[in-house]
Amino acid sequence: MIELRPHSKLGGSNHGWLDTRHHFSFADYQDPNRTNWGRMRVWNDDTIAPNSGFATHAHEEMEIITYVRKGAITHQDDLGNKGRTVAGDVQVMSAGTGIQHSEYNLEDEETKIFQIWIFPDQKGLPPSWGVRPFPTQISNGRFVTLASGFDDDHDALRIRACARLAAATIDAAEQAEYSVETGRKIYVVVASGSIEVNGVLVNSGDGAAIQHESVLKFLAHQRSEVVLVDISG
Repeated sequence: MIELRPHSKLGGSNHGWLDTRHHFSFADYQDPNRTNWGRMRVWNDDTIAPNSGFATHAHEEMEIITYVRKGAITHQDDLGNKGRTVAGDVQVMSAGTGIQHSEYNLEDEETKIFQIWIFPDQKGLPPSWGVRPFPTQISNGRFVTLASGFDDDHDALRIRACARLAAATIDAAEQAEYSVETGRKIYVVVASGSIEVNGVLVNSGDGAAIQHESVLKFLAHQRSEVVLVDISG
């Protein structure tokens, strides 16, 4: 089963410095039919204006993944971590028992990010932060795991949840596959381009909520970048 969620029908608003679209209920956008997808609580598609961003604020007991699509985001937190995550790279913040952080676009161009929140499997752990590049040079035609809670995903950033964030670039007319274990749910967003997933057309910015599929076959209509979360139900 594949439920298409077109970008034009997502919740969200334009605050001037932030143009945001919500795949699930968030802030002023509330839809009782879209509160989560399995253990995933948030998928926001944010465009942040130059020299602006999210001032210092607090989180706890949430795995927060930021996938930078364009520009760069600069992170700072009360653990002493500070880093600039550029387009194509991923950062993970395990909020744990509590963390205060800021996320600013200090660039002279707009920054585009996906921000994904996942409920942790275990509470009461100390907070942490890390960053990882997306190896685009080896990803064409196959999915690369960027963040994961699975022990066998050795090269991925660690998250404290039974979940996986993976991405692929697929050339026009080329295909990629992703196998799904029984009982798992998948959420796919096309970062750029246009693809078919098991025959369903998904354009840039669209989401697709997927369950009860054992294999996902991706056919690119043009060179496309695809991001997915594999999550427990």
